[in-house]
Amino acid sequence: MTDQAQLHGVLARLRDLGVTLLSLRAATDPDDGRAHGSAVAPVLPRPVRTDRLVLRPATPGDADATFAYRRLESVGQWLTELPTDLASYRATFVDPTRLAATVVVERDGRTVGDLMLRVEDAWAQQEVADRATGRQAELGWVLDPACTGHGYATEAVRALLRVSFHDLGVRRVVATCFLDNVASWRLMERVGMRREAHAVRESLHRSGRWLDTVTYALLAEDHQA
Repeated sequence: MTDQAQLHGVLARLRDLGVTLLSLRAATDPDDGRAHGSAVAPVLPRPVRTDRLVLRPATPGDADATFAYRRLESVGQWLTELPTDLASYRATFVDPTRLAATVVVERDGRTVGDLMLRVEDAWAQQEVADRATGRQAELGWVLDPACTGHGYATEAVRALLRVSFHDLGVRRVVATCFLDNVASWRLMERVGMRREAHAVRESLHRSGRWLDTVTYALLAEDHQA
């Protein structure tokens, strides 16, 4: 039987995905190193090049470039938070846990977007919990509206799926977005992900409306096929 509390938890973890894209939030350990400012190793082990893009681990210096498009209403409508103050955004951006999970996307040296890749433990019953450690990843993305319409988001997401399955060894990648965020879930379908859940009026939008959310996923064996 499906654990409904677990399903709700997955759907509730909306964190920065964006432009017309999505938003995911993962639970964090209160003793994850942020209290004393210790660094966390980036989830992307090295820069990745595609036909047109470079994906690399984020650095504190990327805060200003990402703020420039994240502060736009057209982008922020799908994000957990619409940043309005650069100083506050910089402080949030350099949080070790967030920085480690952030991947900057560049085209000819220009930042065109950023992605989130977070490795986590898959749910498991206690007796086999050790076999679920680090076996799942959450994926999200935000693209500068000035750079949409060229397939950059699709190209970048496909690259991170390869990293997830082949370099990081996860068995499942998930992503969540508002149902109204059509561009986002269409991108998920374009890269081969399948819709696994549809929660009706599950999440409260800053507009005051309760919106539906959808969850997509892809298994390693399906990606290989």
